[in-house]
Amino acid sequence: MPNIKSAIKRVKVAEKANAANVQVKSAMRTAIKKAETALVAKDENAAELLTVAVKSVDKAASKGLIHKNAAARTKARLMKKA
Repeated sequence: MPNIKSAIKRVKVAEKANAANVQVKSAMRTAIKKAETALVAKDENAAELLTVAVKSVDKAASKGLIHKNAAARTKARLMKKA
């Protein structure tokens, strides 16, 4: 643990940001898995889950958690399955 006040604050801020980033990325992965499962099972709510997954991928990309090209690739693969 750092001794300098500003360094202590940076550690706290970094931990808070990391927790938020982990939450967004985890939600994105969950949404993708739900959408893929629904598409394979041909559920009636597959289109809604696909929309949610694409939205969560865009959100993660806008926050810089994943690269924009990785987001585009993920969305393209989802759309290909639909």
